[in-house]
Amino acid sequence: MTDQQHHPITPSPELVRQWTEEDTGGPGWASRIATRAAQWGYEQRGEVNEAELQKARDEELEACCKWTAANFGELPGQNLHLFRRPKPPSLAEQARKLLECYGTSGVRLTADQCNTILRALKALPNG
Repeated sequence: MTDQQHHPITPSPELVRQWTEEDTGGPGWASRIATRAAQWGYEQRGEVNEAELQKARDEELEACCKWTAANFGELPGQNLHLFRRPKPPSLAEQARKLLECYGTSGVRLTADQCNTILRALKALPNG
């Protein structure tokens, strides 16, 4: 069997035929077909593949944290986890930072920055 038969994202012969019929050739023909095939392959990765990749990354991080904790103590293992997977700042933290940075500087906030502050205020009780 060839590599083409083994790889999960190899375009079907029908799809390759369609691409070659749509592109009549000329200078750069092979490059255009190769680019189209690469784009098609990239689109095949899907959410399932991304979830599998994230799971593998998380498992690798956990193994590294366990090894670090076993060799250097719990705190370094916990710090490694916090460093590699930091929690995103809350809306309130984002709003506070924006106000601290821009509130007294006289620099105008962007629309996105104002929306962040408004979303944080709306999330407050009685907001």
